[in-house]
Amino acid sequence: MSNTDSLPRVTFIGGGMITRIQLLPAIYHLQRQGVVGEIHVNALNAAPLIELREDEMLKKAFPGQSFTPWPDPDKVDPDEKFPELYKEVLAAAPKGSIAVIAVPDNLHYTMLDEAIKNDLHVLIVKPLVLKYSQAEEIAQRAYEKGLVVGVEYHKRFDDRNLMARQLYRRGKFGNFRLAQAQMIEPYYYRDSNFQNWCTCENSDMFTYVGCHYVDLVAFITGLKPVSVSVYGIVDEYPNGNKGYLWTDARVIWENGASLSIVDAIGYPNAAPGGNYQGLVMWCQGDKDATLLVHNDQFRGVKHSYNFADPGGKIYSEPSPDYFQMVYRGGDGLTPVGYGYRSVEYII
Repeated sequence: MSNTDSLPRVTFIGGGMITRIQLLPAIYHLQRQGVVGEIHVNALNAAPLIELREDEMLKKAFPGQSFTPWPDPDKVDPDEKFPELYKEVLAAAPKGSIAVIAVPDNLHYTMLDEAIKNDLHVLIVKPLVLKYSQAEEIAQRAYEKGLVVGVEYHKRFDDRNLMARQLYRRGKFGNFRLAQAQMIEPYYYRDSNFQNWCTCENSDMFTYVGCHYVDLVAFITGLKPVSVSVYGIVDEYPNGNKGYLWTDARVIWENGASLSIVDAIGYPNAAPGGNYQGLVMWCQGDKDATLLVHNDQFRGVKHSYNFADPGGKIYSEPSPDYFQMVYRGGDGLTPVGYGYRSVEYII
């Protein structure tokens, strides 16, 4: 691994699930390749930082690599909260270095605002922000400062979507008319930190994951959405908080086409996949209809194990395409998949 002193620092704001399973492993690998330097990770409290530091898969994949935690778990109570610490962390980052923002939807604008004030490039999880006016403001401010703000829509880097984009732009599918998409997350998400932030006043399941397919249809076709409506069903979390946990959205496009998207925290815990997701597009050619079908949650892999890992399943249908860490020689493991390629491209 290269000397990191002269390389751009990466500062994480957020130490939750997506940081652990995708973003931090991707950045660790880029650090190992000599692309980025020091890694700092800030979270609301020290508890998730302890989990990251002690994660056995991360230790196995990236031996000898570590990050600077904010707050320091060795100096504070794991559950003590530091809601304003992110400001100090971003202010301490060198100008022109990189902020990786992976926090709940309703905090995106606040964290982006602070990162841009401190002249930092940004990789942020989707959605960018919750209001169109905020998106325009962020784009203008970043442009004026010469900063990159990349939204980590990793589905753009799935080869099947790159194929679809290329073929659609060649006219192979004709004109997009109707589409249906689904992204149904596991039921056990209700027991996670989602119940503390994905509530009626903050976000909804369409905003959180349905945006993937709005972006994807735009990416494939080059068309822009002109209107959106969402029907949400209020449901209760185990802690008593309420959220729009079942949503049905309709997005109308500038050519008159319509995309319907259903999203939920409703995929059975006993089911074999990580979630249920997919896209179907019906288009119109010169002499016949055309069709695009992406069954995104099943990638042709079926496993039945000798035993289940903690929280795992005996029978599983894992995706080899999104994000895996595999052995390719040398020390540790190598991240592969479109989840890695997306981070690599933005950085």
